[in-house]
Amino acid sequence: MVRPRLCRRIRFHSRVSYFKPQGIPLRHLEEINVTKEEMEALKLKDFDGLDQTEAARKMNTSQSTFQRILFGSRAKIAKALVEGKVLRIEK
Repeated sequence: MVRPRLCRRIRFHSRVSYFKPQGIPLRHLEEINVTKEEMEALKLKDFDGLDQTEAARKMNTSQSTFQRILFGSRAKIAKALVEGKVLRIEK
């Protein structure tokens, strides 16, 4: 039996849905989806400058889960930048 997911706090709401390389039509590019949780973790750690313990507390999750979410978001963003793909931010 799978353990139920905890309800995580998401306070960040992006005004944009996509980031893409300039000059290439969206239909010709592969998308990489970034979830709300991944954007919240990235914002709390890298933009707001919180340490992982405080950021995890604000998201109502454990520090190890926060670390996993943050690692996933950074990997997706790096892949999109290096390989010239579209970042689609979940609303």
